[in-house]
Amino acid sequence: MILSIQNVTKRYDKHTAVDNVTFDVPKGSVFGLLGPNGAGKTSLIRMITTITGPDEGEIRLDGEKLNDRTPEQIGYMPEERGLYKKMKVGEHLMYLAQLKGLSEKNARKEINTWFEKFEITDWWNKKVEELSKGMQQKIQFITTVVHKPKLLILDEPFSGLDPINTTLIKDEIRALNEAGISIIFSTHRMEQVEEMCEHIVLINRGKNVLFGEVNTIKNEFKQNLYRIETPDALPADFGEKFQVIPASNGYITVQLEHENQSGDLLRYLVQQNIHVTRFQEILPTFNEIFIRRVEETQN
Repeated sequence: MILSIQNVTKRYDKHTAVDNVTFDVPKGSVFGLLGPNGAGKTSLIRMITTITGPDEGEIRLDGEKLNDRTPEQIGYMPEERGLYKKMKVGEHLMYLAQLKGLSEKNARKEINTWFEKFEITDWWNKKVEELSKGMQQKIQFITTVVHKPKLLILDEPFSGLDPINTTLIKDEIRALNEAGISIIFSTHRMEQVEEMCEHIVLINRGKNVLFGEVNTIKNEFKQNLYRIETPDALPADFGEKFQVIPASNGYITVQLEHENQSGDLLRYLVQQNIHVTRFQEILPTFNEIFIRRVEETQN
């Protein structure tokens, strides 16, 4: 595991922001840290990055307890960006890279590599305040990854980016992950979770309320719904044999009591000479799972 969170609790005055949370982040994975506003995600991130410490429990990075060297092994891009507006881009990046432990020579080499990759070699002497929000986002991303951390924590990394630059950053995140960097991805966009993440933890009111592999969770929350598309009229007794959800957009949705009934359904359609153009199980979206689980754990 790249990160192990064991029975971690964090309190602020009389408020418990993180309440006995336990989960592991597999090494080399893209891991979703999810939860509604105020759930405790930021408090967790602040402890992982050693900004604060847990009141109870233990956090380990790559098997070691968090220590003074931990920040150099982590890259963190917060949702609220933190660039110094009056500094020149090149000077700013050099300063932050050296804070993360790079020598001046290596810092310049790595920054130039990223500038060439993003085709922004003429930005070195521009002030940060001269850049658009999307351009600043690219610079913030470089500051997060330039020291080649073991663990990247990205909080809403696509905020403010147009579709072209969103795709660019997504591609770089995938490339970094393929190179062995583990990534914690925090977002409210559930479609991005399905696209990017292999594992997730869902925090609500400071507690871990859902944890596991994305595909496994989707199967656990499925409701045995099947989509049938056919140009033929269904037999008159179809609604008596199977629970039909009102048709829309030219297809029919059937809810079965048990998953193993899907074969019975398909055989029935074939026996009735119904021409089926599509027969597909409908898995819940992660947005549906998120809402359902949060509502279940509100009290």
